[in-house]
Amino acid sequence: MDNLKNYINQFHPIIWVLLTGTVLSRGAMFMTMPFLAIYLSRNMEMHPLMIGLTVGISPLIATIGGFIGGHLSDRFGRKPVLMVSLITISLVFYGFSIAEHPLWFILLNALNGLSNSFFEPTSQALMADLTKKEERMKAYSLRYTAINIGAAAGPLAGAYWANLSTESTFVITGSVYLIYAVTLTAFLNKFKLGSSAEIKSNVTFLDALSIVKRDSAFRYLILGIIMVNIGYSQLQSTLPMHLEKELDEGIFIFSILLSINAVMVVFLQMPVSAAAEKFNPMQTMVTGAIFIRLGLAGFGFTDGWILSIVSVTLLTLGEILIFPANSVLIDRLAPQHLRGIYFGAGQFRKIGHFAGPVMGGFLFHEAGGTIMLWLVSLIALTSLFFFSYGSRSFVKGKAKSIKII
Repeated sequence: MDNLKNYINQFHPIIWVLLTGTVLSRGAMFMTMPFLAIYLSRNMEMHPLMIGLTVGISPLIATIGGFIGGHLSDRFGRKPVLMVSLITISLVFYGFSIAEHPLWFILLNALNGLSNSFFEPTSQALMADLTKKEERMKAYSLRYTAINIGAAAGPLAGAYWANLSTESTFVITGSVYLIYAVTLTAFLNKFKLGSSAEIKSNVTFLDALSIVKRDSAFRYLILGIIMVNIGYSQLQSTLPMHLEKELDEGIFIFSILLSINAVMVVFLQMPVSAAAEKFNPMQTMVTGAIFIRLGLAGFGFTDGWILSIVSVTLLTLGEILIFPANSVLIDRLAPQHLRGIYFGAGQFRKIGHFAGPVMGGFLFHEAGGTIMLWLVSLIALTSLFFFSYGSRSFVKGKAKSIKII
């Protein structure tokens, strides 16, 4: 009992509110968004191109919005940005439940992407504000675990509720975000956090943009993560097509692989992260990139269950290592008064989630799944060069803690 109490007390109560809110809100989000395309096809009779535009507009907007949201949180405080973004997301899903025209879904999902891109970097910056430097890897790992718990449970709940009423899932998701907003506001007010002078910055947007542009280490880090995401994004884009083509019951095998991925992240994230804390974050990211490359290459030659499971295991280990370490590195690079904008600029990594499916789809059509997976795995491996160049670019005092050698 004392061990549990000590474990809880190592983090500020606001951290636990954010983690709990992440589980519930991501669960609610995954209860609806994976089924949005089906809903639009069946209920709105939308053209596939319009469905693609509707679904894709959210991450497209988020790529740019994160930088703006991060800057606003540095300039005006964390609390107002967090509250406005959560309430807006809530209203978006209430809007989904009553929307009757395709254009409304495009506009609402664009607003959804913008609001999420404001919330994500600001919440990460707040976690860093409230956590000791040596505990941040653990905090970011807990956050990533919370995301995946929600991602694992949400679709199951969504499948159940969608059979009853798809509109009800939108209402439930909107309500979860509204409760999250009210609860987080209450705790921030209780501890008088999120709008204090010490986390505000008087740096203008153009000044902040100039600072980030001059930070070559940060630039190399983002380029490296984009390369990783080009490979990792195949998991939910071209990989199911490849498995369906190459294996009997390929889609069933793919669904099992997704479950293995989610379960591994939930149960292995903390022990793997604890082991990774013995190394610097850059070494952890390099190792993660190698695992992702091996996993993708393995899928290129898969001929059944065994190699598929080995490949998804390697891919998941890479995921567990690289993404929390990326948050730690951004935190170490960012000046305290610009922490929000650095996490916001980190959203540019989502470019890989656009480029990956497009490149993968083209290569799959032109050259086949095996060659496609090998090529994108090599692209993911080029991240090592960017990470290496980035490590050399760190200013004196920061370079020592993240240098590869």
